Amino acid sequence: MSDAEIKCPVLPESVADATVLTWHKQAGDAVSRDETLVELETDKVVLEVPATEDGVLSKILKNEGDTVGAQDVLGMIEAGAVATAKPAPAAAETPAPAPAPAASQTAAADNSAHSPSVRRFAGEHDMDASTVAGSGKGGRVTKGDLEKALLGGSQQGAGLGVGAVDFTGERTEKRVPMSRLRSRVAERLLNAQHSSALLTTFNEVNLKAVMDIRKQYKEAFEKKHGVRLGLMSFFTKAATEALKRFPAVNASIDGDEIVYHGYYDVGIAVSTERGLVVPVLRNTDTMSLADVERGIGVFAEKARTNKITVEDMTGGTFSITNGGVFGSLFATPIINPPQTAILGMHGIQQRPIAENGEVVIRPMMYVALTYDHRLVDGKESVQFLVTIKKLLEDPTTLLLDL
Repeated sequence: MSDAEIKCPVLPESVADATVLTWHKQAGDAVSRDETLVELETDKVVLEVPATEDGVLSKILKNEGDTVGAQDVLGMIEAGAVATAKPAPAAAETPAPAPAPAASQTAAADNSAHSPSVRRFAGEHDMDASTVAGSGKGGRVTKGDLEKALLGGSQQGAGLGVGAVDFTGERTEKRVPMSRLRSRVAERLLNAQHSSALLTTFNEVNLKAVMDIRKQYKEAFEKKHGVRLGLMSFFTKAATEALKRFPAVNASIDGDEIVYHGYYDVGIAVSTERGLVVPVLRNTDTMSLADVERGIGVFAEKARTNKITVEDMTGGTFSITNGGVFGSLFATPIINPPQTAILGMHGIQQRPIAENGEVVIRPMMYVALTYDHRLVDGKESVQFLVTIKKLLEDPTTLLLDL
């Protein structure tokens, strides 16, 4: 039998390293060929590293949280080996109960076993923690007890001083490292604000016509195409048509040059537990409503199961984000560089509007377009958003390509 190396795969372009996220096996466990052993997190995607051989995971060389590079050895597999059964732990004998300590001994023990936060707070405020009555478990002194004493409370927990705040009880905090994906998203959004001249224009859309189409044809559509007819397909097709009419919104800046893209790749922002990802629908000008809905469904499933790849998120000439699914009524999205603009959708509300001289109730949505003012003028941005509004309010012109 020979040892086989478990290596970090070749990382995507522009990705320098990865972090060991989760080991699914422990040393000594049996493994099967192609079984996922470990997950690596980059600033874009989660990579799964499978076993290359049947055998036993003999060594783990890179632990969770370690940073690794391409082709680094993560662990070793003893090919062809069979895992040995792990002995069950022996039953421990029940020790005889220790005699209860005297009251004075208990008090001394409590005063000599303060937590780090208590010792630090006492040192910062020149306090003797052993003189403060503890309200914690077993009479332990908490940081809240010290704060209470400092603000005027008595050693027995009597009333606080005037204007003081009662800090009685544990006030816990939890610190966790920011994931590489969320850290990268934060970095990109911050850079977008610093390196672009961002401006946002707003409008509102009467979605009655779209909602009527969905209501009338939803069953027939799903029966024929196998997907539900949602709002995103209408917005994606409307945005694509608007991009054709206003090429600057579909362009990007590369140094001192403007790059006008002759294709329409629309990124659809998807929120996951790990952070925001923006997979890209390619050539949306050639896609039907069913194609768009099907593509979005595939991305949603891949995002839910952490299967989004770098290729899924590479490129993109324009993006759409839908905060309305979370209840957002009004917001300003941030562009996804090097793109020039992003469309923000929001929640639908039944609101009164004037229509043909009468006040009627209609399903209304506020929409926002954030754009890079270095490339897109205010007139273009407003006309772009008005175009989307008109196409959605009269979707027959969109469906008939008018």
